[in-house]
Amino acid sequence: MNIVNRRARHEYHILETLEAGIMLIGPEVKSIRAGQANLSEAHCIIRNERLLLIGCHISAYKPAAMNNASDRTRSRELLLHKKELQKLIGKIKEKGITIIPLKLYFNARGYAKLEVALAKGKKLYDKRQDSKERDIKRDLERNYKVK
Repeated sequence: MNIVNRRARHEYHILETLEAGIMLIGPEVKSIRAGQANLSEAHCIIRNERLLLIGCHISAYKPAAMNNASDRTRSRELLLHKKELQKLIGKIKEKGITIIPLKLYFNARGYAKLEVALAKGKKLYDKRQDSKERDIKRDLERNYKVK
């Protein structure tokens, strides 16, 4: 099950992407497998040489809800190699660059992974331009199918 942050590509220019592991507790893993997570309000910060995911909502897994009273939007540590983390720290110092989560998924080995991106916020006119290009592309595809 892939959980995608749809707002990310609309509001940010994606500069570079990385795959990071995510530290979860048992019922959270089952909730993600069931598709009960939301990345729309989530963002990443670097604190004490660690990358943290803030604001990701993972719903309680119903069968384990009585045993688990943890906060659903708690901060979760992301796992990266030290070199990758140092590279991120260097890039973040540039003005306007941020780290955002794009996609939460399970890899072939069954580990939960989070695709994070270095991104720069879009201006309103950038969003309009993207919308216009998307409409033109859609119209061309419609015309091509009709003929």
